[in-house]
Amino acid sequence: MKNAGIILIIIGIVMIMITGFNYVTEKKVVDVGSIQINKKENHPVQWSPVVGIVLLAGGLVIMFTQKSNAVK
Repeated sequence: MKNAGIILIIIGIVMIMITGFNYVTEKKVVDVGSIQINKKENHPVQWSPVVGIVLLAGGLVIMFTQKSNAVK
């Protein structure tokens, strides 16, 4: 469970620093013989930094609530 906390902390930090990205798709509009017209479409994917803060906080809670497995 401690590994899940570490992963959530890392993902939370990355999501706070990087709030989105774009990807481009190419769509064929016209294809008549040797004439081709393509259209490039930009697709933004964005999220709020609050999501990163929630993930970071959740990871910290998991890390600090785990009991040690040390032999007594």
